[in-house]
Amino acid sequence: MMGTAVVDGIETRFSVTGTGPPLLLFSPGGFNATLDNWSTHGIYRRIGLLPRLAERYTCIAFDRREAGLSGGRVERVSWDSYTRQAVGLLDHLAVDRAHLVGGCVGCSSAAALAVARPDRVATLVLYSPAGGPAYRMRQHARFTRHLAFVEEHGPGAVVDLAASTTATFSDDGRVGPWVTVIRRDAAFADAYRKTDPAGYAVLVTGMARLMFDRDTVPGAEPEDLMRLDVPALVVPGQDSSHATSAARYLAECLPRSSYWDVAVAAQTADTAPARVLDFLASV
Repeated sequence: MMGTAVVDGIETRFSVTGTGPPLLLFSPGGFNATLDNWSTHGIYRRIGLLPRLAERYTCIAFDRREAGLSGGRVERVSWDSYTRQAVGLLDHLAVDRAHLVGGCVGCSSAAALAVARPDRVATLVLYSPAGGPAYRMRQHARFTRHLAFVEEHGPGAVVDLAASTTATFSDDGRVGPWVTVIRRDAAFADAYRKTDPAGYAVLVTGMARLMFDRDTVPGAEPEDLMRLDVPALVVPGQDSSHATSAARYLAECLPRSSYWDVAVAAQTADTAPARVLDFLASV
């Protein structure tokens, strides 16, 4: 089932597949974190995790705000913004408590939700968490390029550039984090074009600094993770955006964590879904 819900004043596209206990998926893909990425993006295309989960669980996937077919709002977006979206979607679907699966940057949102609302979380699966020093530097560089473009050309030029390309914020920093909403919503694009450049620069600068403020996994404070009484499975990545150290950090912070110590090359369609399902069945 595909649907839309207005959550925190923002339209959210979601899908529900499978039967069984509810499982909420936080999509991979950075600022282009769409529900489709579970079958098209990076390692998730190779391991086929979602279809296997849907054999035993009611899987709820969604486009993160400012991504895919979800809406957005020009404001200083934070990890708490993503938490509100997820809780609002659970409320819309009348789900009191769910297993959480995060992929890539979705791990940050899943961990943030578990810290903010542990009563809504049964377990955590944190698959290939985004993080590490190179990841932080890449995010800051992306925002810096966007701000430089706005300073030189103005917000209206962002709207014009968005219309002339299919690039995402991950592909081309100039288009900014609201590019998908600009393309889809003419009223939003018109309002964005009239944004005060000085105020916008302050907003975006704060967003970059506060969201990507550490050389490991952002989203939740380590002291809060250390007090979290939720069973967790952590699966490592192994590249500059998904540093193995980031996965180790989460496993060390979470007191009830299991760490699947296996190289990315050995995370296959045969091994990876089976490991996740075994963990979910064991708690």
